[in-house]
Amino acid sequence: MTAVEHSRESKGDLSLPAPRWDNPSVERHPLSGHRYTSREFFNQEWNEVWGKAWLLLGRETHLDVPGSYQVENVGPESIIMVRQTDDSIKAFYNVCQHRGTRLTFSREGETENFTCPYHGWTYATNGKLVDAQDPEDFPENPCDHVTLTELRCEVFAGFIWVNMDPNCKPLRDYLGPICDDWERYNPEQWKRFTAMTVNVPCNWKVLQDNFCESYHLPAVHPQLRENHEESYLKSTFDICLEGHSRMVMQGATPSETQYGPDPPLTNGLAERLKVWDLDPEDFADRALEVRRELQKQMRIVGAERGHEHYVNLRDEQLTDAHMYNIFPNCSLTFGSDGLLFQRMTPHPTDPEQCVFDHWYYAFTPPTGAELLRAQTNIRIDGEETDHQFFDYGDQPMGIIPEQDVAITIGQQLGLRSRGFTEAKASGQEDRISWFHQTIDEYVEGLRP
Repeated sequence: MTAVEHSRESKGDLSLPAPRWDNPSVERHPLSGHRYTSREFFNQEWNEVWGKAWLLLGRETHLDVPGSYQVENVGPESIIMVRQTDDSIKAFYNVCQHRGTRLTFSREGETENFTCPYHGWTYATNGKLVDAQDPEDFPENPCDHVTLTELRCEVFAGFIWVNMDPNCKPLRDYLGPICDDWERYNPEQWKRFTAMTVNVPCNWKVLQDNFCESYHLPAVHPQLRENHEESYLKSTFDICLEGHSRMVMQGATPSETQYGPDPPLTNGLAERLKVWDLDPEDFADRALEVRRELQKQMRIVGAERGHEHYVNLRDEQLTDAHMYNIFPNCSLTFGSDGLLFQRMTPHPTDPEQCVFDHWYYAFTPPTGAELLRAQTNIRIDGEETDHQFFDYGDQPMGIIPEQDVAITIGQQLGLRSRGFTEAKASGQEDRISWFHQTIDEYVEGLRP
């Protein structure tokens, strides 16, 4: 048995779809406007959700040597993640223990220590205070007992995750069924090609709600009709007891909802066939067969092009969009060769603003940007491109995020209105209800 055959066998029958999740019954949530505008509810969320859930923050490959660090801000908190001399990663609150000054305003770098800009207290990268001005003037030398406040920190899928709750459960227990799905893509090898962090005038949940449903796709993203079957009847929806959700939307299939039961071979689908050395003329009258033929061809040609992770992927992972909503604030959409990463974090003080991260990771060295664009339909910049920070409207974001953010800003305006009482959601929006039910359970002390 070859190594490839052994890997396929160990992953089970790859022609089968992913196993279903727990899928407990979900009651429709009223989704009243105050959840998105109330400062009181905003504060409850901060204490009970953000203070107790695992949060995806940094990327391990960015901390390549001891002393390299990243800083991520989450609401009013700032967190330093730093590589240790034993190659582990620790996370600390970015605050001096003397009188509360923020230690660093850098977003990343390399250092032997962190020195407070106010009074010069200096901390080693393991958090221990190693130097304090005038130590003899204290009741006892602060260097003998002071350390930075550490957070629980674990690494999964090449990402650094932290939890502000010292009594939290292990990360893998928190992620549940997500782990097997993600590990199939060789996550440690992913490289970032697009990185935008945008200040957006809406509550963080408005964006996460949007990414928890596909009901908006025909109206907001009409260009997707060429390559995706948008009907919810041909999508698979899953929720798990840990609080996360998943949608698998059939790809490489022109929309029957748009074109009828015998859809044409669209231009976008024809271009995708060419990428994989298939002749569009062979499928001029059988567009619905493209998906299966692409899966077969990608297994053959993909190996020749160095897409090593294909051997682990199920057939549906080669062609279909796999969208994961990680509680509380991440939405990740997987294609066969790349990941659209979207993360929403609350504003430090204003419930009607948030920070939106829109990043793209490639799984294997691309053969060119056109290959990626043919499969993702999103903006792609250069490898390890500069991270851009701006207010919404100041710079272009690309067609997909522009469409999503524009519609959610309009929704935030409506959620303020006394003319709106509560949502009237469809069954295909149950993942939103599950998301908010999970929030309520955290706020009420029923989770974690």
